[in-house]
Amino acid sequence: MSNSIELIVRRIKNGSVIDHIESGKAFLVLRALNITGREGNVITVALNVPSNKYEKKDIIKVENRYLETDETNKLSLIAPHATINIIKDYKLAEKRKIQLPDFITGIFKCPNLRCVTIGENIKSVIEVIDKEKIILKCKYCGRILSIDELIF
Repeated sequence: MSNSIELIVRRIKNGSVIDHIESGKAFLVLRALNITGREGNVITVALNVPSNKYEKKDIIKVENRYLETDETNKLSLIAPHATINIIKDYKLAEKRKIQLPDFITGIFKCPNLRCVTIGENIKSVIEVIDKEKIILKCKYCGRILSIDELIF
């Protein structure tokens, strides 16, 4: 990484860094994690940053907030190649890869218009039936879903 890029994406003392997000998906990641900026933490979002591994990537840094494993695993369908770096006193304290959980709750909506979650104040629960082929199922209506059918 060149020095000019490091100046754009500055280091943080404490917090979480979500790296290797597919280019253009940083705002979806923020939405999935319910990070709005109203929490008062400094949030840095870098879009289309040059990457050695991928042509371009997005990066999110949230100062003074440590993301929990179950929170970040929600990102598995949005940013499956992302890594989470937990920073403490400017040093990498923990590095984790995102893993697909057994259930994804309250992030996506079932596309079935007859599902009880549509129009009701019920959080959707999407069950991951097959982690290899990414086969999903709505817990409430039983509809088998693909990633492309999920609604934010």
